[in-house]
Amino acid sequence: MKKQFLLATAVAGLLALSAQGVLAQNVAIVNGKAVPKSRLDSLAQQVAKSGRPVTPEMEGQLREEVIAREVFMQEAEKLGLTTSEDYKVQMELARQTILIRELFADYQKKNPVTEADLKAEYDKFAAANGGQEYKARHILVEKEAEAKAIIASLKKGGKFEDIAKKQSKDTGSGAKGGDLDWANPSSYVPEFADAMRKLSKGQTTDTPVKSDFGYHIIRVDDIRTAQLPAFEEVKPQIAQQMQQQKLAAFQEDLRKKAKVE
Repeated sequence: MKKQFLLATAVAGLLALSAQGVLAQNVAIVNGKAVPKSRLDSLAQQVAKSGRPVTPEMEGQLREEVIAREVFMQEAEKLGLTTSEDYKVQMELARQTILIRELFADYQKKNPVTEADLKAEYDKFAAANGGQEYKARHILVEKEAEAKAIIASLKKGGKFEDIAKKQSKDTGSGAKGGDLDWANPSSYVPEFADAMRKLSKGQTTDTPVKSDFGYHIIRVDDIRTAQLPAFEEVKPQIAQQMQQQKLAAFQEDLRKKAKVE
């Protein structure tokens, strides 16, 4: 009798150890089906990637989420929803999305933007936007005769800001008295930029400046040396932009190479 008791105790101990091992590998057992801990780990990784810390409290919430999902999946399978046509279509779309995302991630990993690439792009930006910046105003009208009449009015003492508010077709700057704020000449169409560069501080164009938008009367309120951000300040934005450009070029190249009938 004593031997049988000892044997039963030993078996119970082994079963308890076995159960602990199962629980270590699984989050829970739902209706007899094991929910692997890898699901919880994957969900926690997604949360961490989004920038949120995975606290002990969050781990408990994630565990409940994983268990709830298993409960709902089991019910859906019981109802035979995995055999529906809509489910199959959605699963195929999900498979495509995941596979394409992995393709793009693999390409970016193998084709990173280098420090030299970033510096070269910044130098191009600095060359295009360096030099001088102008704080200018303009009045935009449709007809040359109207522009000439405005210039004549300004020479007689008309106030530029008031005329811009009343007559400028560029309603955005017009509402601010024609103010275009500080900008590099490269920000404007060539005809506008060329005319603006010829003006000194406080000077207004003597003749209308024609562009595809209409006729401009331009006044330069101030001129300064361009204030460019330091390389390190804009480096993250440049990196993101260049990565997107490289990925877009990769996508376009694949599309061109594909034989579509």
